[in-house]
Amino acid sequence: MNPRWNPWPWQDRLNRRTFLTRSAAGLGWLALQTLLADNASAQAASPPTQGQREGGLPGLPHFPPKAKRIIYLFQSGAPAQMDLFDYKPNLVKLRGQNLPDSIRMGQRLTGMTSGQAAFPVAPSIFAFKQHGQCGTWLSELLPHIGSLADEICLVRSMVTEAINHDPAITFFQTGQQIAGRPSMGAWLAYGLGSDNRDLPAYVVLTSKGTGRTDDQPLYDRLWGSGFLPTHYQGVKFRNTGDPVLYLTNPPGVDGTTRQEMLDDLRQLNQIKLDNVGDPEIATRIAQYELAFRMQTSVPDLVDFKQEPESVLKLYGPNVTRKGTYAANCLLARRLVERGVRFVQLFHMGWDHHFNLPQAMRGQCQDTDQPTAALIADLKQRGLLDETLIVWGGEFGRTIYSQGELTDKNYGRDHHPRNFALFLAGAGIKKGTVYGETDDFSYNVVEDPVHIRDLHATMLHLMGIDHARLTYKFQGLDARLTGTEESRVVEEILS
Repeated sequence: MNPRWNPWPWQDRLNRRTFLTRSAAGLGWLALQTLLADNASAQAASPPTQGQREGGLPGLPHFPPKAKRIIYLFQSGAPAQMDLFDYKPNLVKLRGQNLPDSIRMGQRLTGMTSGQAAFPVAPSIFAFKQHGQCGTWLSELLPHIGSLADEICLVRSMVTEAINHDPAITFFQTGQQIAGRPSMGAWLAYGLGSDNRDLPAYVVLTSKGTGRTDDQPLYDRLWGSGFLPTHYQGVKFRNTGDPVLYLTNPPGVDGTTRQEMLDDLRQLNQIKLDNVGDPEIATRIAQYELAFRMQTSVPDLVDFKQEPESVLKLYGPNVTRKGTYAANCLLARRLVERGVRFVQLFHMGWDHHFNLPQAMRGQCQDTDQPTAALIADLKQRGLLDETLIVWGGEFGRTIYSQGELTDKNYGRDHHPRNFALFLAGAGIKKGTVYGETDDFSYNVVEDPVHIRDLHATMLHLMGIDHARLTYKFQGLDARLTGTEESRVVEEILS
């Protein structure tokens, strides 16, 4: 046998010397990753020419898609469904009475209300009215969204299994309550690749609500790539300063010099890649190059001076304030019209355990007009028919009051058994309401929609069979919808 012949070249690359070298550098690389987090999180470069797709899996999409892109307006903290979407007028006469045991059925409660001596029913203090030709009932707090009722599909029968914020939000983003799985945007970037050469495929925008400024925090892992290569994780745009760190050339360094530096860095990284075969090095090479191109694309992207006054007025008075929900809605439209595949807005401030009436007014003032403006703006540009809009939080709220119930004030605890969200745009049946709840907005009694069903439906609209979008991990063909039963909600599709 030839002594030079090695049947396991990959294992040889991971010899003891290589292991020790890489381990010794681990802490230094971790620190560098922190400094370059925003650069390293960018999606790989897209097509060198317009109309081509770079990356993605062979054979995808599985069938002709109805949506080319998704904007997910995530309302972090969990809006109360009975105060916005699930009209229960008969509860007025039950105000203050204890929630019947026949309704709660021994369902678990959080530690915040499990010790209450009573569970007084708290009907919404807000008026409801019907909107559009479809006649959908919506709260007085949503007049702008109400004006577009004939464009949306309201799902009033969402259910989840998580009862606390972190696992609930993680569940919505990744399909699992335990952290470490790829986010839905990362799955789409992995499956479909990128449609833009100069911007990431997956962008995240965050804003703080005026309803509750000390609300639940957000974590970067919510838009991470999990066990997928970091090539696919989302890029978070900052609310202050440069949208993405380290895009600006250092003092005294011009564009030509920066390009020469990146060329040299690429060669060094390529040598290391050839030596150890670590796919994360290939990601690093691609991210540096994308960051260089973003130096030109991002400043133009975030410059609202090009927008007509009529468009700025459409989004409301906060649109010119960087980092607001209104500004992020307009930025989302500018991102998708440039080919970004998945844009996710996180708006904090919906965790209303107390002082709900005042806090809810603030949150809806933040979000109602800009949300409606985004839908209307996409429609007038001919983009709504190929863009899927999703609006909703991580779970619902209890019909009983947390703490003291008064004539003008109440709070609501977490409630996973029933909540609402709405969809609009590509492939969605317009002007419809799907699902029913009981008289207390506590249990779903007709057409439940689980989070996994929502994920399957979103992927379906993007031309993907959720059961076939997989990634080999720990011996399993992992997927966004997991191994549990899930279905495409055909009834809400046009």
